[in-house]
Formats: sequence, structure tokens, C-alpha cells
Amino acid sequence: MDNALEHLSKAELIALIGKEKKAVLREQQAVRREQEAVRKEQEAVRRGQFQVMHLEARIEQLQRLVYGQKRERFENKSNQVPLPFEAPAEQEQKREAEHQEQITCTCKKQSRPAHKGRAPLPDHLPVEEVEIYPEGNLEGQVCIGKEVTDELEHKPARFYIKRYIRYKYAFPNGQGVQIGELPERVIDKGIPGAGLLATILVDKYVDHLPLYRQRQRFLRENIPIAASTLDGWAAQGMDRLAILYEHLAWKTKTQGYLQADETPIKVIEKTRKGSCHQGYYWVYNNPVSDTVLFDYQPTRGAAGARGMLEGFKGYLQTDGYGVYDKIGAREGVTHLGCWAHARRKFDEALNNDRPRAETALAYIQALYAVERKATEGNLTASQRKELRLEKALPVLNAMSNWISKQAMQVLPKSQIGKALLYSAARWEQLSAYLYDGTLEIDNNLVENAIRPVALGRKNYLFAGSHKAARKAAMIYSFFAMCKKHGVNEHRWLEHTLKNIMVTKYNDLESLLPQNFSSKM
Repeated sequence: MDNALEHLSKAELIALIGKEKKAVLREQQAVRREQEAVRKEQEAVRRGQFQVMHLEARIEQLQRLVYGQKRERFENKSNQVPLPFEAPAEQEQKREAEHQEQITCTCKKQSRPAHKGRAPLPDHLPVEEVEIYPEGNLEGQVCIGKEVTDELEHKPARFYIKRYIRYKYAFPNGQGVQIGELPERVIDKGIPGAGLLATILVDKYVDHLPLYRQRQRFLRENIPIAASTLDGWAAQGMDRLAILYEHLAWKTKTQGYLQADETPIKVIEKTRKGSCHQGYYWVYNNPVSDTVLFDYQPTRGAAGARGMLEGFKGYLQTDGYGVYDKIGAREGVTHLGCWAHARRKFDEALNNDRPRAETALAYIQALYAVERKATEGNLTASQRKELRLEKALPVLNAMSNWISKQAMQVLPKSQIGKALLYSAARWEQLSAYLYDGTLEIDNNLVENAIRPVALGRKNYLFAGSHKAARKAAMIYSFFAMCKKHGVNEHRWLEHTLKNIMVTKYNDLESLLPQNFSSKM
């Protein structure tokens, strides 16, 4: 080869060198392409590994929400007797003997005296006495005492007709006629009384019994009520509460502290047959006035919060939803975070990074221990603030330093990474509950108010229209307050329906559930 090069001219050598350079460049480009392909494959593998990790975490999270096995087991057995079949006669006789023995044993068990821990029956219940005498001729025998056994019984709801008979009187000398005044009625010239309307609304929105199921009870009593009539009664009953609802809305948003959350509700679209719209109940809890307000809006966007939060000033406590972040950034608004949501993120990351997740949960547990101590000690707002600054502030400072270090060592999109970044991004809001002892550490009060809606959705599935959803928001608000203050929903609603139209504006406050007395 070297001898051959000696015979080449200068131009030929230059041409050969150029050819070799191009070959080397092509080889280098091929190597770079292969390296780029390998890099892309490695990146794809890393993305795939992360996706698998993410999906495994998601599957684990969903499995925790499942309370029962969904698939039906079936185990085939080769010695299974084909259908139909009957048990042998000797087995039937054996079962009959066992049945009789079981009845005898059960009767003996029931004849035992009640255990000492049984609570007595309430004194306010009516008593129906049934006197039982020994069988046979009792002539000549002397009664030496009696034994009393109490049994709690129940009779189905009783429908009855409440008939108002108004007498007319004529003045002497033909000066006119007067008649007894008819009491205020919930539905003018309507059939249902306040008690019946209260039962219908409580059954639907507290006990989650849809109207079509309630109608079956009317039919069992031979009371032919049309479904549309029942629906109209419920709507008219809720219409009477509109005045009180407006007063509640004003009272809720003017106390300077709101906890907010939202929950979906499907609404039938009248304009598009067979389709449902996803509406939302925006729920507000005011710990200062102990009021709860449901506000239906057709959207979860910023427009949905405008009605209640437009111009709001004070403390606003929410989860990490972006709409609230914008409202919390307004002048005059202090945005509070929710430690229950932050804790939930770390709880979901336990299978992803248990040591870090458990460390975070231990910090949060220490914060809640301070709250528990304040509650058990029945501390005032100022005392609660002092206790938090003394006990909770050092925990928050230590956790903040720990999060800053750990966030640099984990994958941002991993479960533990998301949990750390969630808290880090909202640290100022999560720490803001230290400003005032009246403030709550989390948003659990408003989440508790939402739970009945979730149960109701499983029964009646959707609202018939946007108007119906707004009316349901009213009744949900009042029933949530009844639950908060331990008020009997039926008694409160019956009393309110009877009196709301004759109550002056300045006295509307007395009709709110927290001001209701069961003795009224």
C-alpha cells in the first residue's frame, strides 16, 4: 500500500485524503446517530419506568378506595351434582330436627334477663300497655305482683286529614259577616301540610330517598299522588325557604372567614335530550357564625366562585385548586391552606417512598397533637394562638427545612416528589393558621358538610334542571346546619315552613337552625 502511494501524484494524494476524510466523517456521523438512538432509547426506558411507577401508584391509590371485591368467584368442581337435585330424605329429617333444636335454644336465650349495660328506653316515648293474665280459671287466686317488660316498637308513618272548619258569624242589623281566619299555609290552596312537606324533603335530602320511592308509600296507603304532583310539592316547599337562604348567604360571607370546597352534581339538559351537564355545588363553611352554604353553579371555573367571593375580605381556607389561588392573591384576602390535603399527599406516597412519607406524616401528626391539646383544654382563641406559636411553630420550621432538602433528592413527578412540592409551593398558606386562634388547621369542616351530597348522588343520580339544583342547594345548606348543631331536621323544617311568611326581616335570624329550640 505504501509503495502504491509513492507513485501517486500530489493531486491524487489530495483527492485520496479528501475521500478518506469523508469516509471518516460518515463513520463519525453514523456513530453519533447510534449514540443519539441509544440516548433516545434510554430516555424512553426512563419514561417507561416512571410511567410504570406512576401507574402502580395510581392503581394502589384506587385499590384503597375499593371496599369490596368486584369480580365474582367461580370455582369449577368435577364432582358437582348437576341441577336440578334434591336433598335425600334422611338429610331433610336431620335438618328438621336441627331446626327445632335451634328454635328451642333461641327461645331459652331470649328468656334470659337483660344485661346490666342495656340503656333504658327514652321517657318521652308514648307507652302502649298490654296486660297479660295467666290462662285458666283465676277464681280464688290472689294477685301478688306483676312483671313489666318493655319492648321498643314502631308503626309506619300515619297519614291523616287535617280539616279546618271555620265558623261564620253575622253581625246584628246586617252589618256584615266575619269568619275564623285560616292559618298561614305553605302552599296556598294546596293539599300538603307543613309536616308532610317536611317529611318529603327530609326523606329525600337527609335520608336520600328519591321522590319516586316515596310515592310508593303513598300508593301502599291507597293515596293516588302523581309523580309530578309530588315533585311540585317539594319545589314549592323549597321556594318558601328562598328568603331565609338569602339571609344565610349574606351572614355567611360577611364574617371574614370562609372555608370553601366544591363537589360535582349531574344536571339534565333540557335543550339536549338524553344528555347531562356537569354542574357544581360550591360549599362554604363559616366557623365564626357556624353557618354552611351550598351555592349551585353550572361551572367549576372562576365564574362559579364569583357570586360568593366577589369582594370578599378576610381569611379564605381551601385546598390547592387554582381558582382559589387567584382569589387568595387579592388585596385584603389571606389565603389559608389545608393540612388534611397535604397529609393526604404523603399518605398516598407511602408505597413510593415509605421512609420520607412516614417522616412527613410524623411532623403533621405533631401539629395535630397541638390542636388536640387545645381542644381538650377548651382554650380561647388567644390561648390557642399562644400554644400554637410555642409548640407548632418549631415543628413547622423543622419540617420546612426538611422539605427543602428532600425535594432536591427525589423525582419531581414521583408520588413523594408531588407530595413534597405540594407542601413547599403552599407553605405560606399552610402556616397561615398561626395568625389567629380562631382559624382551623384544615378544611375538614366543609368537607364533612359535603358528604351527604355524595350519598344523595348515589340514590337520585342527578338534578332535573339547573333551577332544581339551585333549590336543592338551599335545602342542603339548612340540613347541613341542622347536623352541625344537633337539630332535628324535621321539627326545624316544619316549624320554619309554618312561620317563615309571617316572620319579619329583623327576626329571620331566629329561624336559622342554630337558633331553633326543639320545644317550639
